[in-house]
Amino acid sequence: MDVINCDFLVRILFALVLGFLLGLERELTNKYAGLRTHILVCIGACVFTIISIYGFPTFAEGDNVLINQATGIRDTGRVAAQIVTGIGFIGAGTVLRNGPMIIGLTTAATLWISAAIGMTCGVGMYDVAGITTIVAVAVLTLIRVFERRFIPTSIKRNRRYKVSLYCAGTFVEKMHNYLSENVDNIEDFSSKRLVENPEKTKVSSIFELVNKKMAKEIYNKLSEMCSPDSITLQELND
Repeated sequence: MDVINCDFLVRILFALVLGFLLGLERELTNKYAGLRTHILVCIGACVFTIISIYGFPTFAEGDNVLINQATGIRDTGRVAAQIVTGIGFIGAGTVLRNGPMIIGLTTAATLWISAAIGMTCGVGMYDVAGITTIVAVAVLTLIRVFERRFIPTSIKRNRRYKVSLYCAGTFVEKMHNYLSENVDNIEDFSSKRLVENPEKTKVSSIFELVNKKMAKEIYNKLSEMCSPDSITLQELND
């Protein structure tokens, strides 16, 4: 393998490592786009950038740069520029709207910056790529700690949760009444009797809580109240 190919390999591996670091935070916080998505976005952006610089033949050489004889211009940024637009389609897939609430914006932003880091690796600016990754991970982790410790609960936005459980149909109304009395806003409440077992019903609800500690209390109370076959409680906030 020649030197230039080794250089390409280093750039791609660097993009893989930095994409892993950025995606790890999203994976650990159980977001829609995690390790694999961020790694692939980062590597893809890196490869596209390499292609845009080295992959297209031109017709003449002058001033140590290959140029197009017809125009005298070599546009190495044309393909790379499309990454900025193209990553928007992937990012849009992580943004979800449920009523007045929008979730997934932070994950979309991490995909966007993951593409930027990949492009930076593609041009060999490893110092900029490394610093950007460190700053991005710090923002995702340390700012969350700052918000929890220093921003008063009274001005924080509500956290959204989704609970799903399988229980006897006789508990549906009781569950609805309990949630109506103990959560801030019920965005959705639905129940569906199981075809394979008509005595059992799947119940799901999306609601908001100001205090995250209440989520555990609600989980325990529903488990005690309905004796469900299974129950899950998931935070939906971005």
